[in-house]
Amino acid sequence: MSYVPLSGLSLRDIEYVVAVDDLRNFSRAAERCGVSQAGLSEQVRKLEQLLDVTLFERSRRHVAPTPDGERLIALGRDVLAAARNLLEAARAHTSPLDGILRLGVIPTLGPYYIPGILPHLRNDYPNLHLRLTEGMTDTLVHALRNNELDLALMALPAPSESLETISLFEEAFLGVFPATHELAGKNKISLKQLGRPDLLLLEDGHCLRDQALSICPTVPRQREPRLATSLEMLWHMIGAGEGFSLIPRLALRNRMDFESLITVRPLSEPEACRTIGLVWRASDPRASTFRELGKFLRQNAPEGCKTYPT
Repeated sequence: MSYVPLSGLSLRDIEYVVAVDDLRNFSRAAERCGVSQAGLSEQVRKLEQLLDVTLFERSRRHVAPTPDGERLIALGRDVLAAARNLLEAARAHTSPLDGILRLGVIPTLGPYYIPGILPHLRNDYPNLHLRLTEGMTDTLVHALRNNELDLALMALPAPSESLETISLFEEAFLGVFPATHELAGKNKISLKQLGRPDLLLLEDGHCLRDQALSICPTVPRQREPRLATSLEMLWHMIGAGEGFSLIPRLALRNRMDFESLITVRPLSEPEACRTIGLVWRASDPRASTFRELGKFLRQNAPEGCKTYPT
């Protein structure tokens, strides 16, 4: 095998190739990377010449990796991850919680939790700059694995053995009913009473949907289920009298709208809750720093949520 100098191999070129693989489009990949499409295409061609491999099958309507391309792009992702870890490990050595931290959060938590914790973070870690991303659990896990996020806030357990977690707090579910619903008049609701066809759920992909189904008895379906795209829409559907649902405690704070239309009731079983945790790649060298941040978040857990010892 002839010697190929590493000086011809650029991390930036590998980033271009990974962007094309992610987006399957040279124009959008160029936009993500902040370069012209012609410039990105030329660098990809040069990398293919250096590797003596065609990485992508191209047509006017179709861009897809070749079999050799799939194998080499996967290795390229590992190279980029190792390079980022090198920079992040150096940064963590000098100032663990300074600089940019890419944090993902699930949509059923972010709008209700982040506003309360941000002042504490800004006060105790003034040099920490958060880059927040909202996404469903599978999206955040994918981003963590590909080193597009540093950390994520989500309901545990995390759906991957390659991730490390620390539990932050337990958030109770509450029963939320139209004011005229037959269960709205009861002081406390048992989970056994929730196996009804008028249980409203979020769309597939929301972990909250799976959690609600896991703690409720088998729900008989007498019609096509009505699904909400968000907790806000779920709240509106309950206010409209379409049915009832389970909503996490934090999402019910300071709700003044529909007061006369909606009744909130506690659930009698202690297992009617979800555990919120901080999640990161098990291979990340900043694990001790992330655990420190996790302890800080535990100490500043939202009021009304069960906390874990620090």
